[in-house]
Amino acid sequence: MKRRRLWGTATTAVVGLTGVLIFQQVTGGSGSEVRPDTVPGPVKAESRTERLTASDDGRSAVLAQRDTERFSMLGVTWTDPAARFAGTVEVRTRSVESGQWSRWLQLDGDTGQGESGALRGGTDPAWVGASNGVEVRVQAGGATTSGLPAGLRLDMVDPGSGKVTAMQPAALAIEETEQPTPGGSAPDGAETSQTPAPEASPSDEPATTPPASEPPVSEPPAPSAPSDASETPSSSPPPSESASGSPRPTSTVSVPPAPPSTEPQPPITSRADWGADESISPEEPGYLPGEKVKAVVVHHTAESNSYTCDQAPAVVRGIYAYHVKQLGWKDLGYNFLVDKCGTVYEGRKGGIDRPVMGAHAYGFNSETTGISVLGTYTDTAPSQAAMVSVARIAAWKLGQYGVDPAGTTTLTAGAAGRSYTGKTWANGAKLPFPVIHGHRDGYNTQCPGNALYAQLATLRSWAGGPVTGLAITSVTGAGVSGTTYYTKASVTVNWSATTPSSLISRYELLVDGQVAATTPGTATSAGATLAVGTRKVSVRAVHQSGRTTTSAAATVIAETTAPTFATKPSLALRTGTVNTSAVPLTLSWKAIDSTALKEVRLTAPVAKTYGPTTYSAAHTAKSAVATAWKITAYDRAGNKATAAVTGTPVILQETSAVRTGTWTTKSSTSYLGGKSYSSSTKNASLTWTFTGRSAAWAVSRATGSGQAYVYVDGVKAATVDLKSSTTKYRDAIWTKTWPTSAKHTIKIVVVGTSGRPTVTTDGLVYLK
Repeated sequence: MKRRRLWGTATTAVVGLTGVLIFQQVTGGSGSEVRPDTVPGPVKAESRTERLTASDDGRSAVLAQRDTERFSMLGVTWTDPAARFAGTVEVRTRSVESGQWSRWLQLDGDTGQGESGALRGGTDPAWVGASNGVEVRVQAGGATTSGLPAGLRLDMVDPGSGKVTAMQPAALAIEETEQPTPGGSAPDGAETSQTPAPEASPSDEPATTPPASEPPVSEPPAPSAPSDASETPSSSPPPSESASGSPRPTSTVSVPPAPPSTEPQPPITSRADWGADESISPEEPGYLPGEKVKAVVVHHTAESNSYTCDQAPAVVRGIYAYHVKQLGWKDLGYNFLVDKCGTVYEGRKGGIDRPVMGAHAYGFNSETTGISVLGTYTDTAPSQAAMVSVARIAAWKLGQYGVDPAGTTTLTAGAAGRSYTGKTWANGAKLPFPVIHGHRDGYNTQCPGNALYAQLATLRSWAGGPVTGLAITSVTGAGVSGTTYYTKASVTVNWSATTPSSLISRYELLVDGQVAATTPGTATSAGATLAVGTRKVSVRAVHQSGRTTTSAAATVIAETTAPTFATKPSLALRTGTVNTSAVPLTLSWKAIDSTALKEVRLTAPVAKTYGPTTYSAAHTAKSAVATAWKITAYDRAGNKATAAVTGTPVILQETSAVRTGTWTTKSSTSYLGGKSYSSSTKNASLTWTFTGRSAAWAVSRATGSGQAYVYVDGVKAATVDLKSSTTKYRDAIWTKTWPTSAKHTIKIVVVGTSGRPTVTTDGLVYLK
């Protein structure tokens, strides 16, 4: 019986292996409207096989180096899907682009995951890039291990050009056939696919190479009770479309509800968008018997990491074709796939928001969902982009069922098994697992690779919270001393966290425990204005799960009181070499602050910065020039106070002094003004009178120089010895400073030291 329907909008037609046409309108449904001219069509994958030649003892097999048609993915398969292989499988390929042969690549594990109706066993598929040559070598394990499984062959897949083609928009008149004849002609020009003949029974003989267009894909009827090895259809029909917008076949399977998730759904590339050829897997999806996902199993696809992100859809198509056309599975085994750039792909059909039963975790399919990262992560850690997407998809899926990604769960084994570490269990055993765990925890495989497995704790934290590594990194708009910050009022608090921002709902800036500002999860700073006083400032991160983390608090003192100068700036002459352009002097001060003094800056006549406990500094100034010395004191909060002092150094030549006794004039460019006075006469003297606040006596010195008495305002103040191991000129050897400027008299008297009586004076310097 035939019915004819005229569709007024563009439709896609998918032809199942039984010949049934399944239609899906391109407009309407749960997703956003899809324009007919942008509806992607399937990308056809082609597959080829080559039989391996076994050794006489049955413990090794090879495929000699040969040319092939173009392919990008391969795997080694064998006749019995239940057979387990312990040994090594290595392949190498020749690049289409470079013509060079690759290094030997070891294929990981085997893909027997309890898929009902699987027709062959095999290794995980490996993406090798565009290749046109291949070589294979297989070796059985140790002496106690059985030989190679029968029917070894190399399966090569060309996943298509990678360009997803579009269906042409049209109003189509299509005939539906209730009971089509297998292999019959397709109605109204729809694409056809013939049902292949079933594969021969397993035997010790290698399987012959089937035509590429007729791989075995159908499955036998499932038993009545759902388990990891079967997916039993039930009665009620599903909605026409999954949440991702992918077509859902007309079915008698009862589709479970899609509960809302407590976590946001990440972007997911639908099967249509990565170019799934639905005609090769027309069978109905199956759903978890308990209609609840209890755990997430993390996988890697155990293939090259050298694929580009543009090639990733082709990698997914290659895995899909390998699982279905080469191994005879009903569909792609994983529920979701993630590439190294973080793109998430819809895997097994049935609705991304439904508890679809996959074929990824032998013995534990009926309570889990599987997420596989494209690539091999035995030694190389996955990218952060991939990690973030795995965490997001896991959190969203588990959030539909109220399962804590960071928690543990109990799973019931659907088959006897053994883990990678050697733990064994019987069928029906109840076993504890982390909610997010690796494939190796429930199956004897290296998957998901040591490097990815080591990151599972991070994935659990990222998916379930709380935010990790949260810390305040700095406070701008504030000074810091030790661990305490100082500000006038306004600050910007900066922070960092190791949890990626896409998993964080928001940040809250807390001041004394109260929310002062709220930012998105992508932010790394926030501002606040603080009241005067000592404040405790922290940052609270809210993970998308709702769990919160609060950083350690920073102490921030807000204050507006400026520093003060306990000692006003002052100048004094000091010892050292005197030049008309550089008279040595000392600038002194003392600044204090009620909270925390930061520094003192000299701004004129030169720029210098001094610490809070420095109270003086040596400088020089031009003689006969009035110089203003300006300084500013800053506290940690940025408050400041300024002060200044002005001084003029004056050089009094020796000729301006009142003389007694005998003095001889000496000439040299080394002397101030080119001349000096020298005397060896005991009690010979020179007297200067001036008005100022500081004075310095300048002399010339040598090994034979003598001593002199210094009188200040008529009172003997010092005995000065001019002897020096090296010759010095214009040396300010003695100084005197008073609190204020006043009139003073300095008198120099020759002592007449025995053996070295000579005193040579080069003048007096005073500061006014």
